Amino acid sequence: MTTSLKIRLGLRRAWRSLRLAALLTVLGLVLVGAVVPASGLQSAVRARTRDREFDFGTWTLDAILAKFAGWGLSLNRFLDPQTQSQVVLETLEQVRRVKELEAQVLLIYADPAVTDPDAASAPRRESLAVEAARLDGLRPLAEAILQAQLLEILQAARLEVLGQVVPPSLFQSSTMPYSLVISPREVIAQALEVSLSPGLTTEAMDRLEEEIFTGLNHAALVVPVGGVGTYPTMVMETADIVWLTEVIAHEWTHNFLTLRPLGINYYTDDALRTINETTASLAGKELGRMILEKYYPEFVPQEVEPSPTGSVLLRPEPDPEAFDFRAEMRVTRVEVDRLLAEGAIEEAEAYMAARRAFFWENGHLIRKLNQAYFAFYGAYNDVPGGGAAGEDPVGPAVVAFRAKFISLGDFLKAISWVTSYDALLELLDG
Repeated sequence: MTTSLKIRLGLRRAWRSLRLAALLTVLGLVLVGAVVPASGLQSAVRARTRDREFDFGTWTLDAILAKFAGWGLSLNRFLDPQTQSQVVLETLEQVRRVKELEAQVLLIYADPAVTDPDAASAPRRESLAVEAARLDGLRPLAEAILQAQLLEILQAARLEVLGQVVPPSLFQSSTMPYSLVISPREVIAQALEVSLSPGLTTEAMDRLEEEIFTGLNHAALVVPVGGVGTYPTMVMETADIVWLTEVIAHEWTHNFLTLRPLGINYYTDDALRTINETTASLAGKELGRMILEKYYPEFVPQEVEPSPTGSVLLRPEPDPEAFDFRAEMRVTRVEVDRLLAEGAIEEAEAYMAARRAFFWENGHLIRKLNQAYFAFYGAYNDVPGGGAAGEDPVGPAVVAFRAKFISLGDFLKAISWVTSYDALLELLDG
């Protein structure tokens, strides 16, 4: 190879890398901007949250740089598919080891019988440092492999534009921010959502919620999240391959929708938010299962719901003695909606407090059950029965629209152009 040819090839590679970096930066900034809603409450709430809000800008730029650095190596391309899957599973096993050691250290410090927790925990903390460093070395390659596996599934699902999946599948495991959800007291509706830095104590959460309740006359709830549709998407670290594949696909779906009318209008009203979340939930489950079937078949769970494609699925016999959390939560939401519609706000709040105690007595911990709880969890309405969504018809309409398509890709392309619940109903009736 001549010197001039080497120079030309080097310049060409550098130009491709520069274009890729620019694309990732633009997508990252565009998609991060899409997760910040406008609200009349914003200035009042931010006066209380500004010093503890999560810095998405810094996180996104750091994640883009990390992905760009890993992209240059592309070590996953030198491994056969079976070895790639094994690397992912070994990494998840390492996550389990680290979390187990973290829990052991926490228990030592929490044990009142331990008089010198520093000394008692020293061996485990040393092991934790070693195992955490090993995990840091494994994580980038495992993420690159999962990104490539999701990309192949997306291509097979016909989610390409001019031969390319846009945006490319990118995610990064992270310590997750909390989400502060705010709803009016008189109606269940998400008025505002603010991302807060990790590490908030339960006491700090409760104090912030109470400040908003007493000072702004709104219900508030700080909730944990498993993923955020930034770009690259942010995903909670886990040792569960089934959960992980579903969540990375769920969050990619949000990225896909954000570049189209449905996602652009995410915060227009609660119906569109529910359409977005229900669509992402449906797609995440389907795409996640496709990844498992192709690359991790031994982890494919038994299906218990009818498939949109009509395949025969198994349903275990229900236990008549088991407490049905979803059914009881639906009952709760329906009654709360009824009370609020009658203007009985305090009665509705007293009822929710009583139902929280009822759930606790039946083995389900809910830190706070209020309007904000239903505003957040009610948007994920892809499972029959309603649950926290109660009788909200929006989620079932999305599920019914999915059933009209054999291809997941065709469904996503069609629903991505929906700009209102009425428009969805027109498509459903058409």
